[in-house]
Amino acid sequence: VQLQASGGGLVQAGDSLRLSCAASGRTFSTYTIAWFRQAPGLERKFVAAVRRSGGSTYYADSVKGRFTISRDNIQNTVYLQMNSLKPEDTAVYYCGAGTPVLTSLRVLQGYNYWGQGTQVTVSS
Repeated sequence: VQLQASGGGLVQAGDSLRLSCAASGRTFSTYTIAWFRQAPGLERKFVAAVRRSGGSTYYADSVKGRFTISRDNIQNTVYLQMNSLKPEDTAVYYCGAGTPVLTSLRVLQGYNYWGQGTQVTVSS
C-alpha cells in the first residue's frame, strides 16, 4: 500500500486543521492506520490510530479531546481532525499502515508502510 499525507499548513494557536492520508491499493481496509509526528531534533511519536473497521480509535494523551481520527474505506482515506491547536503540536505528521497487535499499536515498529509527511506549524 502507498500512502500520501496532505493538509498541513501554518495556523495560529486555537485554529483547526484536517490532515488526510490517501492510500492506493485494494488492501487498504485490512490495515490499521496511524498518525505519528516528529518535531525537529526529536523522535517520531504516536498521535492516533484507527483500526481497519473504524470502530476502534486510540490517541496519545497529549491530543485526546482535541484530535479525532476517522477513516473512509470506500475513499481509501484516513483523516485527522485537529482542533484547538497548540504551538507544541508543530511537527511533521506522518501516516503509517500496518497490522499491529495492541501492544505495538503506539510504536513505529507496528507499521510497515509510511507516507512522506506533511508539515504542521502552529504559531503562538
